[in-house]
Amino acid sequence: MAKQNPNGNFNMIATTLAGLEEVLAAELEALDLEYIKVANRAVTFSGNKRQLYEANLWCRTAIRILKPLRNFKARDEDDLYNQVQKVNWADYLDLDKTFAIDAVVSHSSFEHSLFVAQLTKDAIVDQFRKATGERPSVDRIRPDVRLNLHMHENMVTLSLDSSGDSLHRRGYRLQTNVAPLNEVLAAGIISLSGWDKKSTFIDPMCGSGTFLIEAALMAQNLAPGLYRRDPFAFESWKDYDESLFEMVWRTAEAKEKQAPQAEIIGYDIDADYVDAALKNIENAGLAHVIKVEETDFFETKAPATEGVLVMNPPYNERIVSEDINLLYKNIGDTLKNNYQGYDAFVFTGNLDAAKSIGLRASRRTPLYNGSIDCRLLKYELYRGSRRGEEKEN
Repeated sequence: MAKQNPNGNFNMIATTLAGLEEVLAAELEALDLEYIKVANRAVTFSGNKRQLYEANLWCRTAIRILKPLRNFKARDEDDLYNQVQKVNWADYLDLDKTFAIDAVVSHSSFEHSLFVAQLTKDAIVDQFRKATGERPSVDRIRPDVRLNLHMHENMVTLSLDSSGDSLHRRGYRLQTNVAPLNEVLAAGIISLSGWDKKSTFIDPMCGSGTFLIEAALMAQNLAPGLYRRDPFAFESWKDYDESLFEMVWRTAEAKEKQAPQAEIIGYDIDADYVDAALKNIENAGLAHVIKVEETDFFETKAPATEGVLVMNPPYNERIVSEDINLLYKNIGDTLKNNYQGYDAFVFTGNLDAAKSIGLRASRRTPLYNGSIDCRLLKYELYRGSRRGEEKEN
């Protein structure tokens, strides 16, 4: 059983996307969490119940906040079953509550995550059946209690999932385009850009507006969890403290900056995308902060002397361009000629086409968009000529 300190602190795990671990660690540090340690697509830390609620509400790059119940080694099926039964499940689950198990298995003698989830479920319901003659039901879609089992090389971490629905589903997005960017990925990319939340921020191919909204949430100090439509999973826990969560929620609301903190601008050549972006921005209550124009990026000029430009052009994966290399060449030409003084970040899954940008990237950060291997390319667009900047290697 996971021990709880006298001061109420316990261990937690925040999961994230590959490449965003350091960004998430910095967010957790800003929330005054302790013993922060970066892992693979996860960050472990320690805190109390209030901080568990705050992490769910405030973390921009977390997908789930997990509370480990038990760590153990499972050599075989019987071992896994017996180890799961060592948890007193009545502490976390009532007969009239539904539950579900998300299992992730890697480099293990157990080959199938579905089998592991089924065996874990059997161990839990058998414990209830033996004690009461009845058993709680499984609901994979909307369970009252969601459990997470992570098995790597037969080492198992069994956790309560405090988030429920993935934290990337903010709730502000009513309409998307063909290839909407995951909100956690968008927030992570903006953080990796080093944008100061005060200078001009531009997305010149803004689609349904995800970069723009995530940037505005940061600038206005708005907790992304405030938009959530479904309850957090911890609201169904036996130890849920409603008055504490109410206080955390009200405190978050009070931290919002009402006046616009930065000029945030989006362009898109497609009227439907512009319409979708405007609807999402309005739904987020950020129409006074973000400006969107139906404009061809290649005909735009920087509206300020310096700022940050972030874009996610087509890769020829889900959105297909007639001539992808020409598109990327035009991006490079427009950046070089019209956006001097800016730091430009191009996020792309087409690394061959990116060579056509014709500028030297000062940084290349590996990230994934779903299963697509991508790079976040940074271009420092100096004023005037600067030797050696012209060509991408």
